[in-house]
Amino acid sequence: MTDFSQLSLGLAEVCRRAGQFIHQEATSFDRSRVETKGLHDMVSYVDQEAERLLVAGLRELLPEAGFITEEGTTGGNSLATTTDTEYTWIIDPLDGTTNFIHGLPCYCVSVGLLHNGELAAGVVYEVTRDETFRAVRGGGAFCNDRPIRVSDAATLGQSLIATGFPYTKFGQLDDYLQILGAFMQRTHGVRRVGSAAADLAWVAAGRFEGFFEFNLNSYDVAAGILLVREAGGKVTQFLEDGDPLFGRQVVASNGHVHAEMQQTIGQFWK
Repeated sequence: MTDFSQLSLGLAEVCRRAGQFIHQEATSFDRSRVETKGLHDMVSYVDQEAERLLVAGLRELLPEAGFITEEGTTGGNSLATTTDTEYTWIIDPLDGTTNFIHGLPCYCVSVGLLHNGELAAGVVYEVTRDETFRAVRGGGAFCNDRPIRVSDAATLGQSLIATGFPYTKFGQLDDYLQILGAFMQRTHGVRRVGSAAADLAWVAAGRFEGFFEFNLNSYDVAAGILLVREAGGKVTQFLEDGDPLFGRQVVASNGHVHAEMQQTIGQFWK
């Protein structure tokens, strides 16, 4: 039987090594080597090489596992919505690529592990702050190996909320802007960091009370979902308790403000 606690320590080390590569490349990054995957969706050689490093390290940890990867270096489907293997790594080698390209802080390595379809371990390594967030199913959540918990704020009026802005599929932009306006009026404020992995990790650490975003992929959120849950929080889809991992929309919170967040979103989301 797999010891997921022990495995998560090895996973953290693999993520830190990839993060160190990213940190080194940031000092001399050549913006001319950026490729465009789609509207506002960019990738660099750093993303691709970091993913190759992660895949190589994770294959040593768990040779039998499959992969869902953002950059497709394993030949898998980055938009997969299910898995048929006992173990599956879900990898985002550089969450916050736009920040990285522009020399802005906050970008992460994010890796989650599915075991029989359930999240079992996850790590988010925030490169610029050198913070390793780690979670194990049933084993709690940690930042640099210290236990973390969600905040105890009881209402939206006591909360700081994070979100992400859509960069493709603008058909629901008007709905989103109304939701954003409502949260701006009902909370301490709304922040847009530029990395969903960091947003979720920071909810788990009690820095944000909540986070919401749509049009997300599994590799954006896999590790972060487990972090929030193991830190005592709640993660769902916008208007229901469906699977947020493959559902392409996420509401995460400390649990106390979750109903208020869903009610606020539900006023405008169709």
